[in-house]
Amino acid sequence: MADILIGTCGWTDPSLLKSGWYPPGTGTPEKRLRHYATRFPVVEADSPYYALPSPRTTTHWAERTPPGFRFDVKAFSLLTGHPTRPAALPPDLRTHPRNEALRTEVWTRYAQALAPLLHSGRLGTLLFQYPASLHPGPEAETFIRTARERAHDWPFAVEFRDPAWWHPAHAPRTTAFLKDLNATAVATDTPDPRYPVPVTTGLTIVRFHGRSPHWRTGTKEDRFRHTYTEQELEEWLPHIHTAATTATEIHLLFNNCCGDASPKAAATMRELLTRSGIPHQRPAPEETRTEP
Repeated sequence: MADILIGTCGWTDPSLLKSGWYPPGTGTPEKRLRHYATRFPVVEADSPYYALPSPRTTTHWAERTPPGFRFDVKAFSLLTGHPTRPAALPPDLRTHPRNEALRTEVWTRYAQALAPLLHSGRLGTLLFQYPASLHPGPEAETFIRTARERAHDWPFAVEFRDPAWWHPAHAPRTTAFLKDLNATAVATDTPDPRYPVPVTTGLTIVRFHGRSPHWRTGTKEDRFRHTYTEQELEEWLPHIHTAATTATEIHLLFNNCCGDASPKAAATMRELLTRSGIPHQRPAPEETRTEP
């Protein structure tokens, strides 16, 4: 059976900080991450999507979490074809043409920044979330394959925002394509959830975005505002159990990031797995933390 890790997409969202989920005395980045790691064994780092991190930052992340903790790290926006503000790029790259040469240089710096997580055993995977504008076809496959070739020594996961990739007519080709790349297929829970979970590598990921009726049209807060019910999460249990028979590790990540909705949903999912007798990983005790 796979090792199942449950967590949230981010640990520093402003609405989470205001929600009261973090107890008194956790007012610094270090203390918040240390506290988070006592509650969950995996987290998604989404800040690298918006700006390249520094090796110093990721070194701190590794130092403040226990052995076995995992970071799934979103790829920088330029690497996945999302619109990228010039100000998000390093100053010396802001006037460069938006082409593959620029992506190669950005990838080099991104990889250097994440090396401390890889070398410390804290990296779960890189998460390449592709925009809804990336439609299935040879051109898109070439774009993704080029990214995978750059990251050939790294764990690599793919989330498609265009549902056409998983339309029944195209799903077998998508699955075969990701298997050929040794890329993890990311399943998603949205108002139109996609399951069963496609297993294309030893790692399987499900990202729970919520089921807001404004998923495709609202503001970011509107799109991700959702409080999961037990019934909605229970729908996933048979699919998680099936995936666990073939995968070696499963990450269940909650992205309904308004207030403390995501950690509450993650805790509910953990309880449901326990009730169902599905084994899952608990956070390591505080005394195992590595001091910086």
